[in-house]
Amino acid sequence: MAREIAEQPAALAATFEHVLPLRHDITRLAAGRRHVIFVARGSSDNAGVYGRYLTEIHAGRQASLAAPSVATLYGANLDLSNSLVVAVSQSGATQEIIDTAEWAKRNGAAIVGITNDGDSPLASTADVALITQAGKELAVPATKTYTTQLAAITVAVDALAQRPGTLDADIARVPDAATKMLENSVEEAADLLAGAHDVLASGRGLTFGTTLEVALKLEETCLQPVRGLSYADLKHGPIAVVDADLVTILVAAGEGPALPGMTELAGIVREKGSKILGIGGDPTFAARCDVNLPGPDLPETLAPLALVIPAQRAIESLARKLGLNPDAPRGLRKVTQTD
Repeated sequence: MAREIAEQPAALAATFEHVLPLRHDITRLAAGRRHVIFVARGSSDNAGVYGRYLTEIHAGRQASLAAPSVATLYGANLDLSNSLVVAVSQSGATQEIIDTAEWAKRNGAAIVGITNDGDSPLASTADVALITQAGKELAVPATKTYTTQLAAITVAVDALAQRPGTLDADIARVPDAATKMLENSVEEAADLLAGAHDVLASGRGLTFGTTLEVALKLEETCLQPVRGLSYADLKHGPIAVVDADLVTILVAAGEGPALPGMTELAGIVREKGSKILGIGGDPTFAARCDVNLPGPDLPETLAPLALVIPAQRAIESLARKLGLNPDAPRGLRKVTQTD
């Protein structure tokens, strides 16, 4: 896992080089279609959460996350002739995702597939296949396959914008920004989490998918139940559970309209006695956290492509502190089959 985390800058650069030339193919495929549907499970679903926000904010098109059981269990007949379906699967072999993509195609959707395996069933099903260039991922927890999915989603969504290419200058900076995320120590963060009785993670907007991915990585790698909540949901009823027994992880980009609210939330959580692990944010946000892992110097639209990396590193370190094998968490397999 540690080695694969360190491979992410190169994997991101290779993925952008491979998929950017396909942007025009997606623009043509999506012509006349206004709705975008992301189909995924697990870490790929968290990537889809980012895709949903980016589609609506950057491309100005309505987007949603699919409920695959509508297809696989209920076999509902929907008119998807106005839809572009983006099916995301690291292996391209999760049968539920393949079946849902095929169902969507029968119902009139155009299909973009995002996978790490160009020979997979998903790649064959897709009208346009974006093949991430992560290489073989041996550790069960997804790291480089997750961030390269985000890269492919960024290109797919930019293809839907009124002026594709406006993100290109910042896209070019992503690999270097990811490299910098490998430089700072994460041991203080791992120590804070090691002493936690309970953990809660919160974020908002474009970084909410990162929040959910951090929570998932803690659960599957360190066997620690974690609830991931949006800033808005946490400030309702669940804020009542925040106390001195809880470590709160707050995830924020270094800029953007969600940052002031996340900074305010850090103050509220601190008043309730919770220790705070901050991931990203600006100096004001960092000052309200007990431990802060600096985020990338990227705009909010692209920050998630590198923002998760310091959290991945801290979680890998935490697993070893707890005497666990971060590469092969108990009860998990690399490809999960669902119905």
